[in-house]
Amino acid sequence: MRRPLTAIPNGFHIVDNYPRNMNAEADARDAAALATSAKATVKDDDRKHVFHSWSAQELIDPLAVAGAEGSYFWDYDGNRFLDFSSALVYTNIGYQHPKVAAAIAEQAGKLCTVAPGFAVDVRSEAARLIAERTPGDLDKIFFTNAGAEAVENAVRMARVHTGRPKVLSAYRSYHGATSTAINLTGDARRFGNDTATAGVVHFWGPFAYRSPFYAADPAEECERALRHLEDTIVFEGPQSIAAIILETVGGAPGVLVHPDGYLAGVRALCDRFGIVFILDEIMVGFGRTGKWFASEHWDVRPDLICFAKGVTSGYIPLGGVAISAAIAETFARRPYPGGLTYSGHVLACAAAVATINVMEEEGIVEQSARTGAELLGPGLAAIAERHPSVGEVRGLGTFWALELVRNKETREPLVPYNAAGADNAPMAEFGAALKKAGLWPLLAGNRIHVAPPCNVSAEDVAKGLRIIDEALTVADAHTV
Repeated sequence: MRRPLTAIPNGFHIVDNYPRNMNAEADARDAAALATSAKATVKDDDRKHVFHSWSAQELIDPLAVAGAEGSYFWDYDGNRFLDFSSALVYTNIGYQHPKVAAAIAEQAGKLCTVAPGFAVDVRSEAARLIAERTPGDLDKIFFTNAGAEAVENAVRMARVHTGRPKVLSAYRSYHGATSTAINLTGDARRFGNDTATAGVVHFWGPFAYRSPFYAADPAEECERALRHLEDTIVFEGPQSIAAIILETVGGAPGVLVHPDGYLAGVRALCDRFGIVFILDEIMVGFGRTGKWFASEHWDVRPDLICFAKGVTSGYIPLGGVAISAAIAETFARRPYPGGLTYSGHVLACAAAVATINVMEEEGIVEQSARTGAELLGPGLAAIAERHPSVGEVRGLGTFWALELVRNKETREPLVPYNAAGADNAPMAEFGAALKKAGLWPLLAGNRIHVAPPCNVSAEDVAKGLRIIDEALTVADAHTV
């Protein structure tokens, strides 16, 4: 049964057309009553009708969010949270940037949507702005609605271009939840979806802190990881391998920054065996690591780049594939066997144009680099020195992780791999302490990922680090 929408506060203020009492205390009571009513409606409808991803539906109790601005969001009870997760690592310019919101509204007043087969000003401009920032000759842009679709289409392009079926992907990886993307994924979210028929072969990438190659240092880790990858290619048959896909910096698996020389080594192997090199920059593109694209840190040029998230700061979903000249030429006179109803959606492209322009005008990419080098990197390193539960700090720009351990010497993780229930209690307690103090974290496995908006203020960085520092005493209690 339909019911009328409940009037809710505009942020923390009564909406202008709501009858105001002359008495301030009565106004406050009315505002609180409205907020309570709105919260109840939101929670009730969510419980009855929203099916949440990655969740057992009856075991979750989502926070009802009333609004957001900058680096903060808040609930209906007036609790404000400093968002050190950037939603799911995509609000690169923070919440509700007025220029991007205005650009979306302006575009909606002019043209909300049109089929993807037409040439449209904002679609063309968005493609140009993205192509101007990608490395090398990745000058063609295929638009998707999100990152997983970008991965699906990049793999399809590579397979058609090479005429080969297999794709190699690292075990410590996440590439999305659609059919091919979830099979490419290496982390535990693959387990419930893995068909073992998607033409995917997994290999071990470098991770010096937990080396699968028993390496003594990052240089040796790089050398042994490349040798392992070469062996995998040889024993799988190079003639059967269409592509190797890697996250430029591993996001969900733990902000894994590849050792110097690794990505260049993979590029060389791909050139040697005629394999397409795909970089997944969905999480780390558009300023997250202090560069427009993370591959710039190592001057590596892939054949395809998958992007999404930060391209619109998540304001409207948009993703895509940046395509090299050689692969684009494959489809110059041969139809590409794929497409999407909303490819290059007009409103999303308007959001992308505005977001990229804001990032240029406000120097947000450069700010992300400075924040990492001057504030987050040194601040997290100092925290690690004070806490026995912090085994390693790693990251770039506004993208960092603390690896939490039970013992610094043995490096035993604070919780087991893919922990749940009682096994995950130490991380759950740590997360609860962070939220109680007003910081919304991004926790994954035995790690806290530190990913505030790329334009987060120095004051908010200091506040966030102070909260993490204090909350880590909870994790420290589980060390031995």
